[in-house]
Amino acid sequence: MQIGVDASRAVENKRIFVVEPDDVTRAALQFMLHDENETHEVRDLETAYRKGQSSRPDLILLGISIIRDQGPRVVEEIKRFIPGVKLILVAGPDEAVGFDPALRVWADDVLLRPLRVETVREKVDLHLGRQRLAAG
Repeated sequence: MQIGVDASRAVENKRIFVVEPDDVTRAALQFMLHDENETHEVRDLETAYRKGQSSRPDLILLGISIIRDQGPRVVEEIKRFIPGVKLILVAGPDEAVGFDPALRVWADDVLLRPLRVETVREKVDLHLGRQRLAAG
């Protein structure tokens, strides 16, 4: 068991897809979340859709580069293919500044780089309906 991991959450079986073309960001997010969640790394949405047919995710962490490459309508598409899924965009501070206000309506939250374990886990827990106990 790792420090800061709630053992009861590790058996809840909440499923997260990290959909991010960048190998380093994808691996970092998977590493930060795998102790308390069933976390799957996928490079693209097509793989996520295929995987989601047999293992529906509760939450998707989506790299902003996918939206930049495919357009903001892709968020709507995700919500159509996987109804009820929560969606958190992963972006750098400079990328988040120019993002379309309509995108904020479709996405549930934004996670800004640089990524920190505490911040990532807090946002994920919030959107999975978990309450994290305050340290101290």
